[in-house]
Amino acid sequence: MSAQAGIPVVASGRQTRVVPHRPLLQYEYPLNERIRALLRLEDLFERFEIFSLRDDPHDHHVALLTLFEVLEVTARGDLRSDLLQEFERQRQTISSFRGNPSVSIDALEATLARIEHAMGGLTRLSGRTGQNLRDNEWLMSIRSRTGIAGGACEFDLPSYYAWQNRPAEARREDVIRWATPLQPLQVALTVVLGLLRRSGTWVRVSSQQASYQQPLGGRIYQMVQVRLDPTVGAIPEISANRYLLWIRFTSQTGDQRPRVFEGDVDFELALCNL
Repeated sequence: MSAQAGIPVVASGRQTRVVPHRPLLQYEYPLNERIRALLRLEDLFERFEIFSLRDDPHDHHVALLTLFEVLEVTARGDLRSDLLQEFERQRQTISSFRGNPSVSIDALEATLARIEHAMGGLTRLSGRTGQNLRDNEWLMSIRSRTGIAGGACEFDLPSYYAWQNRPAEARREDVIRWATPLQPLQVALTVVLGLLRRSGTWVRVSSQQASYQQPLGGRIYQMVQVRLDPTVGAIPEISANRYLLWIRFTSQTGDQRPRVFEGDVDFELALCNL
């Protein structure tokens, strides 16, 4: 159901279709600013969920700082409008597959239902993303102080210190309540990134002397995925434009700076595009 076409011929190394068979470490590299913002938000929402569910006031402090980071990311551009436009495009594209015998009608309808649900949540949002947080003067006073190293100490923010010493359940309810208006955005980016990740076809390739290049022939992709055995010790550094994908592998020992990996690297690659 994706518009993704076959991956171009490899310029260096081998290329075969992949059937995953062991745990691999996966890296993702965005190829435009919108996907970069969505991946950053996904990471922030995951962090928020982890720390907001704990009991320690230090964990809830991290959860609150994470919400402030979400505000920073969403302040750049109009993500809601971009996501709605993308959903509308995907809805039309996926609907065109109705009647295609090679497409599961159940999977198609389930995907359309997820898109409709995400669009509904975004449509019901009013004002700027996170406006409820920006309108909370107390939270914004905390935000301004946390921009200073150690600025959220007891003597700087006694009211915040008092809040941190409230019962864990009360703190958790507050943090979740403040984050609830952001939930439609989280649902939407989860759907979009899920569609994007499923658009790629995994192939197994091999670098030559820790370097891999692949011509893209002017095709525009939105994300590169790389996964490899973490025990190899290779770390991919990815760069790409519409004509060429280049992956350079480095390694790191202890606190030393990364250096060029010695030897070839077998890894798996997917190019994703909605």
